[in-house]
Amino acid sequence: MSDELKALMLNFPREGTLQWIGLRPGYRAPVEPVTEVQALGDHGLVGDHAATAGGKRQVTLIQLEHLYVIAQLTGRERVDPALLRRNLVISGVNLLALRDSRFAIGEVVLIGTGPAAPCSRMEEALGPGGLNAMRGHGGITARVVTGGTLRVGDAVRFDSAAAGAHGDQTEGR
Repeated sequence: MSDELKALMLNFPREGTLQWIGLRPGYRAPVEPVTEVQALGDHGLVGDHAATAGGKRQVTLIQLEHLYVIAQLTGRERVDPALLRRNLVISGVNLLALRDSRFAIGEVVLIGTGPAAPCSRMEEALGPGGLNAMRGHGGITARVVTGGTLRVGDAVRFDSAAAGAHGDQTEGR
């Protein structure tokens, strides 16, 4: 990849916003919306069953703009984020561009670890075709690098200070 293309891939038009937070207290348990949550370095979100040391799926994120697409594809007026079983709903920034990067939400630093592929539960949640409606719109997974408190309304920004670093250090436990 050329240096020019690398530089362009580090350029974001604006910050995003954390719009919604949901916790999954147990496997297959209903998602509980909250307005703030503590993120623990290299563990995930306090109160979420996926919070485990060293995991690559400590936090799941989905883009608010994709909820509208999923609603249209499933014939709904809107989609409740809790149905999609993601932890964080972000608006205003392309999450796929953060997939392999360090980024911050408020005081919390995360590193994108991959796509959050939809599971077969989407058929149950969204009806027939729910899995296919989610394909390409499932968001990303992330690991917590630096812990802190996440609050609805927090800014989401690319961590330009750590561009090229992939967050192997864990802070804020």
